[in-house]
Amino acid sequence: MAIFIRTGALALLAALGGCATISESNQQTLMLHTILDNREVGGAGCVLTNDKGRWFVTSPGHVTVQKSAGNLFIDCKKDGVGAGQDRVASSANASATVGNAVLTAGLGYLLDKRTGSGFDYPETLTVLMRRSGARDYRNDPPEAAGTALH
Repeated sequence: MAIFIRTGALALLAALGGCATISESNQQTLMLHTILDNREVGGAGCVLTNDKGRWFVTSPGHVTVQKSAGNLFIDCKKDGVGAGQDRVASSANASATVGNAVLTAGLGYLLDKRTGSGFDYPETLTVLMRRSGARDYRNDPPEAAGTALH
């Protein structure tokens, strides 16, 4: 009976060894920059949001966020200058994903996905700003054929 308990305990430790929830932090420090007309804009107030919370930073600056398997949304604004938004996808940490697939038959991956520990955002984030009142032509409908463009 003791051998079964030891074997089970060793199997559990091996399985958790691949689990990023145990071996990695669920927080990540990111560097945020804001750019307007190919120049860095200092002093923009930015809000970063994911399904784990909301964080505030003034650009350029560092901010520590709680990691998530979901997207990170960034909204920046500087009065009299402009605003910008971006969405950044998280990516699975390769070593944690392989360890989870091999050692835990995917159970560790599910736990890491819930806690965000096995996922990372890019370490440097760059938000492109638009001038206040500037028109964003990317979202305009296409012009009809034969319409004169000026």
